[in-house]
Amino acid sequence: MTNNSKVVLGVAAAAAAGAVIGMMFAPEKGSDIREKLRETANNFASDLLDALQNGRTQYAQVAEEVEDAAQNAKSKVVGKVAEIKDRVESEAGQLAHTFKS
Repeated sequence: MTNNSKVVLGVAAAAAAGAVIGMMFAPEKGSDIREKLRETANNFASDLLDALQNGRTQYAQVAEEVEDAAQNAKSKVVGKVAEIKDRVESEAGQLAHTFKS
C-alpha cells in the first residue's frame, strides 16, 4: 500500500469516525441515529468498494501498458541481436575467405 493510499484511507476512516461521534451526540431518537449510522456505514462501504474497484482498474491498465512496453522492447532487442549476428557471420565469412586466399 502506497503512502497516498494510506493517507486517503486514514482520512476516510477519520471522517467516518467523526460522523459516528457527531451522530452519537445529536439530540435525536436512538432509532433515527441508528438508521443514520447504518446509512453512513453503507455509504462509506460503497465508496470504499468503488475506490478499490477504480484502483484495480487502474492497476490492470498499467499492467497492460507495462506488458506492451516489455513486448516492444523484447522485439527490438531480438531484432538487433539478429542484425548483429548476421553482421558477425558475414564478417567472419569474409575473414575466412581472406585467410584462405
